[in-house]
Amino acid sequence: MRDDVRTLAAGFLRSAEYYPQRVALEVGGAKLTYQALYDAAKSLSKAILRNLSNDGPQLTAVLASRSVTAYAGVLGSLLAGHGYVPLNPSFPPERTNAMLRRSECRSLIVDAAAQSQLDQVLVNLTEPMVVILPECTGEIGEYTARWPKHRFVDAGELEHNSTDAPQQPSAAANAVAYLLFTSGSTGVPKGVAVAHRNVVHFVQAAVERYKIDEFDRFSQTFDLTFDLSAFDMFLAWERGACVCCPPRKALLNPAQFIRDSRLTIWFSVPSVALMMRQLGALKPAAFPTLRWSLFCGEALPADLAAAWAEAAPQSIVENLYGPTEVTIACTAYRWGGLSAPECEHNIVPIGYPLAGMKTLIADNNLREVPPGQEGELLMAGPQVSLGYWRDAEKTADRFVVPPDTELTYYRTGDRVCRPTSDGPLLFRGRLDHQIKVQGYRVELQEIEALLKQEAGVDLAIAVAWPLRSSSAGGIEAFMTAGPVHVDAVRERLKARLPSYAVPRKIHVIDCWPLNSNGKIDRGQLLKLLEAGL
Repeated sequence: MRDDVRTLAAGFLRSAEYYPQRVALEVGGAKLTYQALYDAAKSLSKAILRNLSNDGPQLTAVLASRSVTAYAGVLGSLLAGHGYVPLNPSFPPERTNAMLRRSECRSLIVDAAAQSQLDQVLVNLTEPMVVILPECTGEIGEYTARWPKHRFVDAGELEHNSTDAPQQPSAAANAVAYLLFTSGSTGVPKGVAVAHRNVVHFVQAAVERYKIDEFDRFSQTFDLTFDLSAFDMFLAWERGACVCCPPRKALLNPAQFIRDSRLTIWFSVPSVALMMRQLGALKPAAFPTLRWSLFCGEALPADLAAAWAEAAPQSIVENLYGPTEVTIACTAYRWGGLSAPECEHNIVPIGYPLAGMKTLIADNNLREVPPGQEGELLMAGPQVSLGYWRDAEKTADRFVVPPDTELTYYRTGDRVCRPTSDGPLLFRGRLDHQIKVQGYRVELQEIEALLKQEAGVDLAIAVAWPLRSSSAGGIEAFMTAGPVHVDAVRERLKARLPSYAVPRKIHVIDCWPLNSNGKIDRGQLLKLLEAGL
């Protein structure tokens, strides 16, 4: 007997029923009402169901970005009873092909901008695929001739008018709402399977926490392959609000977009705010319409939180934390007048667990460390995902039941300090960022904090270099140009760090490499060193 649960699409469908003429999505110059977005999504769901049997994984891939098709594709997959698998057109087509094969999707929705990749994306797929091209007219015969094994559906075959009332779907308890693959350009893609029950729990808790209503206007700074994008979409659509997607060229400095779009909810990685501050965009009262300013995905500098709070004086600033495996965010810290003393190395705490979530700060034996000590953060609760797609071994390694407990915890790989009383969780860095140089333990986060202080800059990154099997030969650093010359910065660091932790070289960088999620790409910095920067 099936134990059905509420699905991720249910909130959107309710809003489409209550607010059919309110704008649900603004993207690429288009404004779609809830009725129009529902019609577009429903036409895609019908195409999926009409052309596919119910055998095999119920997943649909969406190869699209910042387009109506991208968002309608996500909803259309869900309305068809499928989980969605977002694929990034900016990734190498070979990687997209690998993710398609690994996911075992049998249907694929593609927008116009990504159609040029189809020949590379479809190569070596062993199973027949239903490829839906909602923006394609007149080219379908060419694709069919080249790929006779696959079934192609173009705009002419879609039913664009939905006369039926929105139906509330249901799903089995462990049905997948979305399958997200890790970003990057090398290695085997690792898929995180998130169930409807995981993400619906978060959405329902978050709309109450942030008091979302139909008048809110959400930013959408994240690509669909980043799970934080689900926050913007499904919190907005849960309550009849609008998702506002900035053009790609505005992503590094979206200040004018915030004002023009009259945003009320801002959500981004801290790197975006850092870039905005460097460009002089965080002026006092610059963003008067914001009522919530949320950051996640990277450590949030305390001085940046303070600067943003001045720029958005009517908003509350929160630092969210959460790996994809624990569904969007699992802890939060609210910035306020007493926050500065709780920060460490100028980094805002990651705060307290959200409703229903439990923390365990554990040693190497998965036993809780004493108060005031640091250990690996483990998380348990209704948001802990199903694990890694088709990888039981990796799932067993990261999703564990510690001694003397009965709950499954996810091992985050992040080091935190266990509070001594009712204080917040303090982020101490990644386990894999705690390195050894000449046999000594080195904290990269501490070096970065001192670099920023001594150089008077907003952004500095320390990396272990050259890399060796069990330790590093030394440290090299990158920072933005500042008032203090790099040679003087090194001399100052010598007075505050042991010799083995002082960066051998400090590189001034104007254009930081970012990954598809908008975070500083440390891997690309290492490649610059490999290339002899």
